[in-house]
Amino acid sequence: MLETMMDVMAEVQGRVGFITLNRPKALNALSLDMIRALTATLVAWRDDPEVLAVAIRGNGKEGAFGAFCAGGDIRFFHQAALAGDSALEDFFTEEYSLNHLIHTYPKPYVAFMDGIVMGGGMGISQGASVRIVSERTKMAMPETNIGLFPDVGGGYFLSRCPGRIGEYLALTGQMIGGREAVTFGLADGFMESGRLPVLWDSLVNTPFESSGAIEHWVRTKFMADHAHPNIASSAQARIDKFFSLQSVKAIIDALEADTSEWAIETAAALRKRSPLMLHVVLEQVRRARRMSLAEDLRMERDLVYRSFHLRPGAASDTAEGIRALAIDKDHRPKWNPARIEDVTPGMIAEFFVSPWSPEAHPLRPLG
Repeated sequence: MLETMMDVMAEVQGRVGFITLNRPKALNALSLDMIRALTATLVAWRDDPEVLAVAIRGNGKEGAFGAFCAGGDIRFFHQAALAGDSALEDFFTEEYSLNHLIHTYPKPYVAFMDGIVMGGGMGISQGASVRIVSERTKMAMPETNIGLFPDVGGGYFLSRCPGRIGEYLALTGQMIGGREAVTFGLADGFMESGRLPVLWDSLVNTPFESSGAIEHWVRTKFMADHAHPNIASSAQARIDKFFSLQSVKAIIDALEADTSEWAIETAAALRKRSPLMLHVVLEQVRRARRMSLAEDLRMERDLVYRSFHLRPGAASDTAEGIRALAIDKDHRPKWNPARIEDVTPGMIAEFFVSPWSPEAHPLRPLG
């Protein structure tokens, strides 16, 4: 049976449920309708004994695969924030609930993370039982580019990367490739993109008898990791040296005092981000390291509320960041405060005060 829900296509073949994100012109950016369609599909298949596993991919502009998901629909965020539209609140509550559903899904959930995998795309793939990347994978949590923070469970999964990789990826929004994703613990296996359709089709045509057999089958198809361990270790040591420091200012000062090209470029990138949100993000990742997934998602729900409501409408750094990147495209956001040095502890602390009591929190049902 094939069910088409506009931008999400869901089909059960054999004993596997197949999901294809089908909004290629927008690189499969998630809308609220898509989040609701994904949630309804996964809940139905979770409770269907005939479905043993789920596989998800994204359609690219030239057909199946090539683009997984570029994140949330940030133009919608901007429009809804300026209009005071309550749909913005629904979006984040339902998206984070979907993220939790995927992380706790009782059946194998196989994510084909080919092409762009960013923001919300990480949210619907990092909780997968099996995360497959390719040489075309372009992975990032780039939210600091728009004055936001790495949400969709980003605090949880980034803080569990080796060493201080999580702080580095969260603060800079740096894009990484498939092999780096495996090395950093953000993917389980690498496969050449040309082999992905073959694996997808094998899930259709192979008569599986158990969920475990499906997951084992997929894992046997991975290519050996050819990353040089000394190179990976060197990269982490360099990142840890700077991103283990106590504060954003200390990190940037140390980078700017270093003469290496990497340090100079990294410091320059951080100087372009929202000074306030850099401080919030560093605190977020370090708090999340001690949290469960549900606790982290509740914290992120508080943070995203504060991101849009501490300074309503266009005054929000998040709204300003989206304006500069995606609306006016002048790439010249006017951050407030404008300098790293002008962020106060009180400004940061405000973000971590929940607007809800524990009993009234919209993500209380996560447990």
